[in-house]
Amino acid sequence: MASAEPLLLIEDLHVSVGDREILRGVDLAIGEGETHVLLGPNGTGKSTLLNTIIGLPNYRVTQGRIVFKGQDLSGLEIDERARLGIGIAFQRPPAVRGVRLRQMLDVAAGGKLPEETVVKLDEDLSLEYMLDREVNMGFSGGEAKRSEMAQLLVQEPDLALFDEPESGVDLDNIAVVGAAMNALLKGDGRVSERTRSGLIITHTGHILQYVNADIAHVLYEGHLACRGNPLDLIDEISRHGYDACVECAICQRL
Repeated sequence: MASAEPLLLIEDLHVSVGDREILRGVDLAIGEGETHVLLGPNGTGKSTLLNTIIGLPNYRVTQGRIVFKGQDLSGLEIDERARLGIGIAFQRPPAVRGVRLRQMLDVAAGGKLPEETVVKLDEDLSLEYMLDREVNMGFSGGEAKRSEMAQLLVQEPDLALFDEPESGVDLDNIAVVGAAMNALLKGDGRVSERTRSGLIITHTGHILQYVNADIAHVLYEGHLACRGNPLDLIDEISRHGYDACVECAICQRL
């Protein structure tokens, strides 16, 4: 049964990169088992929000707080946040020279990965020929996204962050990545029966053909301007753009 307390609670979050303020008062609560979608124009701060949650350097919180499982994340390093149960799949996953994908999966799993798990990952993501290659070195867009998904699947985070999972990926790979995301988030079950939560950035909405999402938010001018049904909001944005969307009747304005 999902907890009454939010798994992730963000209150009045202001974030600057260098001397530029990107986020200007973001409030967000994600409950246990919920999958949320984050929409918004380019440059409005969607990736900044995810990178701040995971704790990447150069994203400076100037006001507000991020609370995960009841713990304020202020001052925690990336590895500490990962051990608490936060995972991320980057839009452009970094290459890691000298580290094989098999080694990275062992680390993500917290120890030596059982061979039966490797076999299952290969069945779901066609990884076998990539396992002894350096992480993301020379990988295609689809290979890099499948590599990211494999790492999340073995990490089994309580909160999974996805930054544009369909970006740079062909239709076949979107289907594979989407199915893996839905399996990780247990998207085919009721919210009350799920144990993992997700926050997905998408521009096109294509990934939502494979992943069941509960609610979407529009990040606009540095704050969450409205929320609503994911597919309804994407349809409204595709028809009328973001300016009209934040004022339309189908949104719950914040």
